[in-house]
Amino acid sequence: MFAVKAHTLGIWTLNAARIVYVVNETGDVNRFGFAYGTLPDHVERGEERFLIEWNREDDSVWYDILAFSKPRHRIVRVSHPYARWLQKRFAKDSLSRILASIS
Repeated sequence: MFAVKAHTLGIWTLNAARIVYVVNETGDVNRFGFAYGTLPDHVERGEERFLIEWNREDDSVWYDILAFSKPRHRIVRVSHPYARWLQKRFAKDSLSRILASIS
């Protein structure tokens, strides 16, 4: 179990989650990653998966985030479009950090 502390629109939240599965596959395409699911104290209800795939044949690398969620907390329900925008920004920032770490 882990928690993410977030500051959004002047409000601090502590969002509990847990790892629900790990991906560690080797072969023609190696896949490494994990998924976490939210716990009742999280402001949303859902899962998010982070996956890196390396195709050994053509040496290509793919980074994938797959997420699904619904608002759990009243504040998130009211600000749902903003919450979605934050999630998309997180995905872009995450990719930028991955790229920066390999250059």
